[in-house]
Amino acid sequence: MARTESAMLVLETPAPEFSLPDVVSGKTVDLRSAAGPKGLLVMFICRHCPFVKHLEKSLAQLGRDYQGKGIGIVAISSNDAANYPDDAPPSLAEQARSLGFVFPYLYDESQKIARAYDATCTPDFFLFNKDLKLAYRGQFDDSRPGNDVPVTGKDLRAAMDALLAGKPVHPVQKPSIGCNIKWKEG
Repeated sequence: MARTESAMLVLETPAPEFSLPDVVSGKTVDLRSAAGPKGLLVMFICRHCPFVKHLEKSLAQLGRDYQGKGIGIVAISSNDAANYPDDAPPSLAEQARSLGFVFPYLYDESQKIARAYDATCTPDFFLFNKDLKLAYRGQFDDSRPGNDVPVTGKDLRAAMDALLAGKPVHPVQKPSIGCNIKWKEG
């Protein structure tokens, strides 16, 4: 299991625009429609990665816990589906339905959005404030496959709770660790 750290995009970076299809509904979702009045969480995930599998139920719970609270949430998969068929849209839609995702699950076939966000791994988290400036990028929590640390989402939840309370997000943030994004050849 190769471990790749997130690139830790500079805080205050404006959220890159996106307009991508939701694998479940087929509707196109863009940055403005996805954002809530208090911010937006963009999660780069996929189906086959053991790091994502380790916390996917907690991601679904996070979506339910924060639904309607003012922070929009989207998941994006940017992996090369030709070489990783588990990450093709029909399989992603099955993942979203079986886990009960309440947020859009978008497919970035061109991989341009992952590059715009400087996403490097799955999972990779980007939390933007109400002005759509980067407030948090980093890990879900300290849990990893095989380390026996419970999956709580404490790092990401603390950042989301700070935004909801109108407080600054703590600037010391640990990078996420996961599988590298599966880039297309050429």
